[in-house]
Amino acid sequence: MRPVNLIPPEDRRGERAPARTGPLAYVLVGGLALLLAAVTGVVLTSNQISDREVEVANLEAQEAAARQRAEALAPYAQFAALEQVRVQTVDSLAKSRFDWERVLRELALVIPPDIQLTNVTGSVSQEATVADGGGNSLRDGTTGPALELAGCAPDHEAVAALAASLEDIDGVTRVGVNGSTATDDEDASGDGSSVGGGADVACASSGPVAQFEMIAAFDAVTAAAATASTPEPEAAPVSDESEPAEVADARAQEDRVRDSTAEQTDKAGDATETLIPGTVR
Repeated sequence: MRPVNLIPPEDRRGERAPARTGPLAYVLVGGLALLLAAVTGVVLTSNQISDREVEVANLEAQEAAARQRAEALAPYAQFAALEQVRVQTVDSLAKSRFDWERVLRELALVIPPDIQLTNVTGSVSQEATVADGGGNSLRDGTTGPALELAGCAPDHEAVAALAASLEDIDGVTRVGVNGSTATDDEDASGDGSSVGGGADVACASSGPVAQFEMIAAFDAVTAAAATASTPEPEAAPVSDESEPAEVADARAQEDRVRDSTAEQTDKAGDATETLIPGTVR
């Protein structure tokens, strides 16, 4: 019969007993596993960084192409801006224009035949009247366009008829009489019956006359529109702030990829330094 040793190997004594290695083998295997994990992480991170760098290069190429298209379309943008400025200028001129030709034509139609006009002044605003050195006391209370008249009439009733006739002009909102003074050829100084402040005008008629000053106001036309300034048309330059949307999107996406690449690089360096002692970042 063949002898069989029933003692467990770990309890045997002698030369044939298996050698005990202890925990050193496990520590070595664990270190190799950690090293393998670190190397795998570094490789994967390097591959990811390379992919991001390729993506950054592609985005830079897209940005360059988009910027080139934007520069090619810049003259059209400048032309559109110039067109907008000119449209605003024409609109401002149209709103500030007052049709004096129509007003004077209607004045010639409604004025009575016995009225002599010695002065006719039209102004779009009170400031324009002051700049021209004209105007009367009624003009101070009228901010919009106004038609100032001075002349002679046979009597006060004719002056009142003229005031009523002026109200028939299209656009006239009110008519004011600054003064009406009845004189004759022997009283050139203006003595006689008067209504209001009177006026100092020279009349060609002989006999009694009534010198008058009056104003026809167009209050429906605002002074701002009548005196609106017209800016000089200028081509608006295309700045970087008005870059196309595709260029802005490409730039934003490129910035995000750059930030992500830098973050991944930092993480890879930290992992290498932690898992492989002695590694310098």
